[in-house]
Amino acid sequence: MLAKITVADYMSKRLVTLTKDTEIIDAVNKLLDHKITSAPVVDQVGRLLGMFSEKDVMSIVLETAYNQSMGGKVGDYMTKEIISVDGESSIVDLAEKFQQTSVRSFPVFEDNELVGIVSRTDVLRALASIH
Repeated sequence: MLAKITVADYMSKRLVTLTKDTEIIDAVNKLLDHKITSAPVVDQVGRLLGMFSEKDVMSIVLETAYNQSMGGKVGDYMTKEIISVDGESSIVDLAEKFQQTSVRSFPVFEDNELVGIVSRTDVLRALASIH
């Protein structure tokens, strides 16, 4: 039953995105305001350039502690090596992928287009739905 559930069934389709030129404090506030752990960083045509996550913010916190100032743009700190998933992948395959990495959410693609984001919480919701 669980193997028949796809990523597309539980992914978030309402994307909160950032650009590489977004100021760090604005990006942090956006993550907090939307209660999300990461956001895709896209260019002017919506093409994925990277991901900006809580983990990236930890680097900024450490740098701020040592330098006594916080500045910069998302493009300076975002993760550029993207691990993505296909919307038609099974939620079981996704769970396995989450187990192999510390990443808490993945961008979702269908036909080479960014269509959503899926998190560990989405896997929990899928599991709960079968009971």
